[in-house]
Amino acid sequence: MLGLPDDIRAFLFDLDGVLTQTATVHAAAWKDTFDNFLRAEAARTGGPFTPFDAVADYDAYVDGRPRLDGTRAFLDSRGIELPEGTDTDPPGTRTVQGISRAKNDTVLRMIREQGVAPYRGSVDYVRRLRALGLPTAVVSSSANCRDVLRAAGIEGYFDVIVDGLVATRDGLPGKPAPDTYLAAARALGVEPAHAAVFEDALAGVASGRAGGFGAVVGVDRVGQAAELRRDGATVVVQDLAELIPDPGPQAPGKPEETPA
Repeated sequence: MLGLPDDIRAFLFDLDGVLTQTATVHAAAWKDTFDNFLRAEAARTGGPFTPFDAVADYDAYVDGRPRLDGTRAFLDSRGIELPEGTDTDPPGTRTVQGISRAKNDTVLRMIREQGVAPYRGSVDYVRRLRALGLPTAVVSSSANCRDVLRAAGIEGYFDVIVDGLVATRDGLPGKPAPDTYLAAARALGVEPAHAAVFEDALAGVASGRAGGFGAVVGVDRVGQAAELRRDGATVVVQDLAELIPDPGPQAPGKPEETPA
């Protein structure tokens, strides 16, 4: 069924980097936030300033993870211990919460300024699923998931949305734990063995593997196919359009239909 085993009956999609072209925006927002913090730390301690790497650090520590988890993971990689703080800390406060809030403010500003574009191949794939009556869900660590889907014009394509707000409300651990994907499968009434996970993040494919899903599709946007397979992808593509079957040549005399 659409490039996957025939017993797959539900389709669970990550947001950033799979459905929408916002992964690069998140990477830029993390870099802006962490570089501001690291410069201030270097000035405070007299140590060197080593900037955040928007590729290596982003992939290793923050991509696919809940915002607070990403902040903690990166700080830990630099040997920096900060107080947790509270969700009322102003952006930029020297706490995990303050840094995380600064990142969220930055990414929202960038999205407002740049807009949100979906990946055309992903939209075509989801539309094909909907035409076949197959259930779909979005599973994202982002608390801004619905806003991004709405801005991209694709919110109505999904039966279930499990985002950062739902995870917090229901006490679900974030990726690479499988809990958010398992919650989406339950909401669709499908066993994990009969559901497919679509992810571009290493933490995300690891969560699909941990959840025992029937297929884990790694979407390789940045040239990390080997790493996606290593961490749990059973299929790797560069774009979801690769999974759409070729309809073959049109019958003689029958005009090719153009999608609306």
